Amino acid sequence: MTYFGRVLTAMITPFDQAGAVDYESAQRLASHLVSHGTDTIVVCGTTGESPTLTWEEEYKLFQVIKAAIQGHGKIIAGTGSNSTTEAIEATKKAAELELDGTLQVVPYYNKPPQAGLQKHFSAIANAVPDLPVMLYNIPGRTGQNLAASTIANLAKVPNVVAVKEASGDLDQVSEIRRLTASDFDIYSGDDSLTLPMLSVGATGVVSVASHLVGESLQQMIQAYEQGQVVAARDMHLKLLPLFKALFATTNPILIKAAMHLQGWSVGTCRLPLGEAPAELSNELKGLMAELDLLPVAAA
Repeated sequence: MTYFGRVLTAMITPFDQAGAVDYESAQRLASHLVSHGTDTIVVCGTTGESPTLTWEEEYKLFQVIKAAIQGHGKIIAGTGSNSTTEAIEATKKAAELELDGTLQVVPYYNKPPQAGLQKHFSAIANAVPDLPVMLYNIPGRTGQNLAASTIANLAKVPNVVAVKEASGDLDQVSEIRRLTASDFDIYSGDDSLTLPMLSVGATGVVSVASHLVGESLQQMIQAYEQGQVVAARDMHLKLLPLFKALFATTNPILIKAAMHLQGWSVGTCRLPLGEAPAELSNELKGLMAELDLLPVAAA
């Protein structure tokens, strides 16, 4: 069974001053992440601003990031869609690029019933039998929850190997763990719930905060695995204000602001998201200073 590791980073997409994708910055950032605690890069997910990227931009990002981290980390391509046909086409292209996996979000806006979701994800997985599939449940954005029973049914498809669970519902996570085999991986989709989810059988996190604290997240998860629960709890509590601050407005607005504060040139989010409010950026800067996450000149 495919294993993506403990810390998966949902990577931002850098833009230049004109708003075009900055592929060189994307490569530099990906290389930095895999040398600072990240096991796998998730490209063109929610944090990567997939709704405002063209497929051509996404395919090029997959290629350049794969080239940048080859041998040092894995890459998962966000190729989901609310059109099954479109998702299959995009995922086949990801398979042709020999990536390590695909992230498949619950179809958004059209709100399929559970039977439709079962058929949607099965069709995608069966179209690329050699490409590992990670399901992505984020009902706050899609308007539809992927039920634990549906996830369990999909886990029987050989190449459906994991779920990114961002429902915020620990009972649902517990039910997924109860209904699936031990080698089916559950990843937290919320940094603040990583430790609570580990306690009910999750493997790790698809993280936003790992842009800043990837090594700390690795330490927290490994401490928990080694039975050092109090140490893991203390690390979680230390980082919790940062986790919350990064989501004080719609993601990825504030993680981009945080990367700017660290000296990265990643641009602002494409409209309709836009840039971070000054008040929130200043609050974030203060938190980052407390955690020693700012360059010396900016602290």
